[in-house]
Amino acid sequence: MLYHLYELNQAALRPARAAADAYRLLFRNPLNPASYTPLGRGAAAALELFERSTRRYRKPAWGIDKVAVDGSEVAVHERPVIAKPFCNLVHFERDVPASRRRNDPKVLVVAPMAGHFSTLLRGTVRDLLPDHEVYVTEWQDARFVPRAAGPFDLDVYIDYIIEFLRYFRGKVHVMAVCQPTVPVFAAVSLMEARGDWFVPRSMILMAGPIDARMSPTAVNRFADGKPLSWFRHNVITQVPWPYPGMMRLVYPGFLQLSGFMGMNIDRHLTAHRDLFHNLIRGDGDSADKHREFYDEFLAVMDLTAEYYLQTIETVFLEHKLPKGEMLHRGVPVDPSKVHRVALMTVEGEKDDISGIGQTAAAHILCKSLHETMRAHHLQPGVGHYGVFNGSRFRAEILPKIRAFLRANQRRRGILARAFRRAA
Repeated sequence: MLYHLYELNQAALRPARAAADAYRLLFRNPLNPASYTPLGRGAAAALELFERSTRRYRKPAWGIDKVAVDGSEVAVHERPVIAKPFCNLVHFERDVPASRRRNDPKVLVVAPMAGHFSTLLRGTVRDLLPDHEVYVTEWQDARFVPRAAGPFDLDVYIDYIIEFLRYFRGKVHVMAVCQPTVPVFAAVSLMEARGDWFVPRSMILMAGPIDARMSPTAVNRFADGKPLSWFRHNVITQVPWPYPGMMRLVYPGFLQLSGFMGMNIDRHLTAHRDLFHNLIRGDGDSADKHREFYDEFLAVMDLTAEYYLQTIETVFLEHKLPKGEMLHRGVPVDPSKVHRVALMTVEGEKDDISGIGQTAAAHILCKSLHETMRAHHLQPGVGHYGVFNGSRFRAEILPKIRAFLRANQRRRGILARAFRRAA
């Protein structure tokens, strides 16, 4: 019923949004004398603010069509290489001439499935592309996946990761950002336990809740303070008609967005107030930066109920992975089996979503991994998003990641040759 009420509200506001957009264009038209007056500029600003605040934001485009490689710009093409009901594996293929091709490391970037679309990592992908072959998991909005596609839970998520990793036959590094650190860590642990030769060369876990008991944040305390039944009864609802996923039980994106906004409501109110004043002043650059950020931030997707509830239970309520109690289809997830996959963890000093120590806990669990195959970086002065995006990421975090990837590109090459000789 909650989802139906939300859709009814969106439908009721649609005529008002259309009218506001039309009048906004009227007041901004240079042929309209009112557009040069404070009253006209104020009206146009207020109308834009209303339209943007009530809009349903759709999935943003990646918008990465070129990148500089060796000082020259080359075209970039998005090419799906594996299509699954709930996720596509997308290759950002660089149009590099054969004469200039390099043996750049392949990196599988596992994007968060936590409410926002994978395009949240647009900056991360763009910064990796000059020196790496980049593949990204592009998660699908659950309301657009028909029920006939079956359920999607944490076990299926881990199955997807294992399938994607095996696609590269061991010639890939995996980078998990935030939420997927747990399923990626579990997938690699399972592959190591069964002696799968196609494990990745290294894994980089960034700002994720491997052990949410460490330095608990407001997010952790909120989840830990309620039983699983509370989440089942209060935030799970049914996808309404006419979406393809009609009647699928989901944790809707609009509820996730309300939580995101509520965490820093003062900051968001200030940002929208500043947008209003910038529009009146004609500060187009500042207004464009606001639009770019909020077009991404306000675009959210639905998560399947079974995946959401299993994640809440496994990661935030019972802490099964660090306790050694996590199972995947009845098989124990044992990180102590990891011994061939190098591990790097990255955390932010001011992260208010995954506290300091939550990601680094992976090193404690990987008891069999040699010290020379470990690295940890705590980035001073950045919050959650600064760990994988922005100027500090490009200038201080990415160089360390680049060096780590290349060091372990060579390491696994030596191991592969030794394996072939032994065979």
